[in-house]
Amino acid sequence: MKDTDSAPRGRRGWLRRIEQLDPEADCQEIHRITAGYEFPWDYQRSLELALFRTYCVPTISGLLRETGEFEKRPQKRYDDTALLMAELLEHGYDSPRGRESLRTVNRMHGKYDIDNADMLYVLCTFIYDPLDWIDRYGWRPLHPHERLACFHFYRQVGIRMGIREIPEDFQVLHRFKMDFEREHFHYTDDNHAIGVYTRDLFCAWFPRPLRPAVKVGVNAMLDPMMLSAFGFRAAPAWVTSVGQGALRGRARLVRRLPPRRRSKAARDPRNRTYPGYPVGYRPGDLGADRDSGCPRR
Repeated sequence: MKDTDSAPRGRRGWLRRIEQLDPEADCQEIHRITAGYEFPWDYQRSLELALFRTYCVPTISGLLRETGEFEKRPQKRYDDTALLMAELLEHGYDSPRGRESLRTVNRMHGKYDIDNADMLYVLCTFIYDPLDWIDRYGWRPLHPHERLACFHFYRQVGIRMGIREIPEDFQVLHRFKMDFEREHFHYTDDNHAIGVYTRDLFCAWFPRPLRPAVKVGVNAMLDPMMLSAFGFRAAPAWVTSVGQGALRGRARLVRRLPPRRRSKAARDPRNRTYPGYPVGYRPGDLGADRDSGCPRR
């Protein structure tokens, strides 16, 4: 990957650099700028919701409930997924750390019989859910190069994960996602259980007195299809309105900040399972089959 750690001048400096790059050939550099420099907070929040969305699919939630990981160690599973994706974003899928991350992902998935369509759908959420989030709450509009770069980046990740029949066209894959959700989103007890475990995890990040409000706030971020698939009660309309207003207010504030000079893609101090990551850790130390949460020696 090219070095992007020398920030261009001005609030629109990164955007000017993106405009000069090819969205397919330079997809890794563009996507690293978008997710690591321009919208790191938005990408983290949107990927949390993207993963949440996948649990509306009964075959996915059923497998997760069967493994017991969400019931026993929800924080570890969250951190494993977030850090492995961050490694790919920060270093590239063909870098040494990127290849090691993909081996870890494939090692975990290889233990189970997962349908190709389910794998393809999860990949779709990593592409389109962050784009939708930034369209609503980002501090600036996305450039077309950023949209296509995100698509090409994760398409290459999917190929390296062995996912078959990934469309080569942005709109075709998006239609697959929409059709898949209409066909597969419906309530099951497994959906509800995994949804509750995940929502409880989000609430646990806040002081106990705030958790009831956070629970309502999480429900406010879910669309009607997700609420129905989880069996969750919709939040009052005013809560949704206040939440959306706060996110748009944050965007106005961020718009006034100077450009970020260091990528935040793989530097999340709030990761709770692997203190100080990535210092002292390798991507191979991550995963549901690594019990200790400590680096191997």
